[in-house]
Amino acid sequence: MTPEALQARVLYRDADILIIDKPAGLAVHAGPKTVQDLEAMLPALRFDGREVPRLAHRLDTDTSGCLVLARHAKALTRLGRAFSGRDVEKTYWAVVEGGPEADLGRIDLPLKKVTDKSGWKILVDAKGQPAVTDFRVLGRGDGFSWLELKPATGRTHQLRVHACEAGWPMVGDPFYGSGRTSDRPLHLMARRIALPPLGANRPAASAEAPPPDHMRVLLAACGLESDRALKE
Repeated sequence: MTPEALQARVLYRDADILIIDKPAGLAVHAGPKTVQDLEAMLPALRFDGREVPRLAHRLDTDTSGCLVLARHAKALTRLGRAFSGRDVEKTYWAVVEGGPEADLGRIDLPLKKVTDKSGWKILVDAKGQPAVTDFRVLGRGDGFSWLELKPATGRTHQLRVHACEAGWPMVGDPFYGSGRTSDRPLHLMARRIALPPLGANRPAASAEAPPPDHMRVLLAACGLESDRALKE
């Protein structure tokens, strides 16, 4: 990922925020096994601003799509309040194995982070934090379903765990599904995000990201007609 390529992935820009289409496979933060991370590349997204943009939230490394950046410190504070107050509307697309019987539904299962010698994982636990996900089936294919997912809460790995627990794990999920393969990495993307105005005389903001290339084959198999569906 070059600075120029990252700049080309800007979906929305105003004086306070940027919304970018984060590519799948790019880590948000540096880590012991990270070759490249988004945070180190943020100076390329300063444009005409005085400050380097800052992350307002995060996406998993293997998840693509809409990611919000604050262009200055005051915007970061206001975005923090919006995210913590659940004033941000997030919409995800996923392709899952099998799929729900109903076309609409809600998963309400509390989640807890469990750590052992092998690392950490998120599990359903009655003593965990509340976690709620609304789903809608957008299409079905041969053994797969294309889902719209809207998290009412923002727990780590919430959508992935809820889908797996419901009996339809996400395609390519290395932790909660059948595993990532070279031809089928995680089929989860942040499709759309909508933000409230960050202050008086500030605009509400929203953006939609296109599906990543690795999801397009199964999305098409589930009924995605690119020109029509991407504009709906």
